Amino acid sequence: MTRSKSNFLQRLQTKWKLNSLVQVVLVLIVFALTGFTILFIKKPIFDFLGVSMERGGFWKTILYLLLVLPLYQIILLMWGFVFGQFRFFWEKEVQFLKRISGRK
Repeated sequence: MTRSKSNFLQRLQTKWKLNSLVQVVLVLIVFALTGFTILFIKKPIFDFLGVSMERGGFWKTILYLLLVLPLYQIILLMWGFVFGQFRFFWEKEVQFLKRISGRK
């Protein structure tokens, strides 16, 4: 691994308070798989609800916020479990929910 990539991964390890660089790589894999999963299931969800993917608009944004974003969080936890990183993602999820609810 080159020095800059290693440095980047080490900074992520410190920022996320992870135990090893392997854990950093697993977390990055979980993020990538979650994004790809959402990419593949978003269109069928919108098609089922009769929302066009080509046209933007108010209802598409509302449906995205109400359906896809919560689904992303669930899938993130699922992939995190599969890769043994559930605790990390659960802690991030709790922080996220506290932030949006205004709790400390």
